[in-house]
Amino acid sequence: METNTAGIYIHIPFCRQACVYCNFHFSTSLKYKEEVLQAIMCELELRSGYLDGATIETVYFGGGTPSLLTAEEINRIFDTILKYYPVKDFKECTLEANPDDLDKHYLRSLRATPINRFSIGVQSFRDEDLAYMKRAHNAQQADYAIKAAQDAGFHNLSIDLIYGVPGLTDVAWKHNLARVAELSIPHFSSYALTVEDKTALQYAILQKKAAPIDPGQSAAQFEMLMAQAAAMGYEHYEISNLALPGRYAIHNTNYWRGLPYLGIGPSAHSFNLVSRRWNIANNALYTKSILQEHKVPFEEETLTPTQRLNEYIMTSLRTMWGCDLDKIAAEWGSDYAVEVEKSSHIFQEKRWLLQDNRKIMLTNEGKLFADKIAAEMFVD
Repeated sequence: METNTAGIYIHIPFCRQACVYCNFHFSTSLKYKEEVLQAIMCELELRSGYLDGATIETVYFGGGTPSLLTAEEINRIFDTILKYYPVKDFKECTLEANPDDLDKHYLRSLRATPINRFSIGVQSFRDEDLAYMKRAHNAQQADYAIKAAQDAGFHNLSIDLIYGVPGLTDVAWKHNLARVAELSIPHFSSYALTVEDKTALQYAILQKKAAPIDPGQSAAQFEMLMAQAAAMGYEHYEISNLALPGRYAIHNTNYWRGLPYLGIGPSAHSFNLVSRRWNIANNALYTKSILQEHKVPFEEETLTPTQRLNEYIMTSLRTMWGCDLDKIAAEWGSDYAVEVEKSSHIFQEKRWLLQDNRKIMLTNEGKLFADKIAAEMFVD
């Protein structure tokens, strides 16, 4: 792998309570937090050669709930990165945070860390939606957290919003979207509420203790999202991400550009342009393997050229920059570029795709069928 730029993702596998829809790896017990943090720092040392000298330009603390970390713990992890990785022209250090964690004291302490961006799990500005999703915060706390972060000097903010929640009317959804602009938030991510396997939400719906999801509502509210975001001046630069011009999430955009990244912590994924690795999703086994045996417990898949091409098709189509046929020709061969362009014609006829010179992009209508379109365009 040529030396270039890369990102590091740190998975913090702890939450104070479980949200009913979440299927990410986490524990609600903080008993072994220090041991897991020690293992994370040890893994950073053990895997210092994984990125082959690539310069680190972004770090992303995800989870779980990374805002359970103290400023001192964040600095310890970042100091370990500085010790073992080349960090130059550093651009972005994001902390995922729950609104109920972002009080003035905590925010003040974070000024002494590398954190310069927050991704705040607002999900909704309505208490009814937050109660349905079993969120730990209320709407007033969401509002306070955003303003408190701005008052503390953090203006590079993103929030999450969820649509398709039973009881979320179209009028209420438009109100949620309007709050983004009213609060001067430069970036937000928006997702349809989905029922993942083995989640509390799935069990509650099966037992008729929670209202089921309506796919028609989700599709309609996604269309409202696109229209209202555009009217407010936000660019729909990736299927689930919207930003004011130039305020894109650098770390996540690099994922979609196919740049390498190192994932540290239980369940974290890594990609070095050749293979994918994913760590074991078990805090105790992860900690034991690293601290006692000095081995990172992971599985790995080496990607074939065809798999890499299909990943490029899928990720590039999700962005406003589209699928670049010239890039495909240069990296995989002109025959593949011809094949991909040919497979796009049926979707161009449906007005789900448009082609601008050598780039193929989703239309707004096509964004409703993004996964289907990508799958149909995959190369055998």
